[in-house]
Amino acid sequence: MTETAARSRGFEVVLIIVYGIFALSATARSLVQILRDFSFAPVAYVFSLLAALTYIAVTAVLVRRGRRSPLALALCLIELVGVLVVGMLSVFDAALFTDDTVWSGFGEGYGYVPLLLPVVALTYILRARWKHHQGPRDRASSR
Repeated sequence: MTETAARSRGFEVVLIIVYGIFALSATARSLVQILRDFSFAPVAYVFSLLAALTYIAVTAVLVRRGRRSPLALALCLIELVGVLVVGMLSVFDAALFTDDTVWSGFGEGYGYVPLLLPVVALTYILRARWKHHQGPRDRASSR
């Protein structure tokens, strides 16, 4: 394994760990919210569960299929759209979100990591796909 490939794989492992942490925390949060008081904020709590399921799916796909998987790309795009939609809804129609979710306020409660995470993941995935589709000869000539 080349040094560049090892570094790339190392970043992928970090990405998987971060997604795993978010999968655990979002799942725990959504289950507590739903089980404790679903009627208080049903829309927010359903979106919390959706965020958790998205993080679980991205984590599993990255572990099993890696960064070149079309499913990883699709799930990260869905995640980004989810963060943007929930973020906008929670800002412009706060009545829908009487309680916070992982994605409300664009992930404000989590230091905006939920907004940055899919952007970083998509950049990483698209870069890996681009390098894969670019032949070895093309890579050598582009240096």
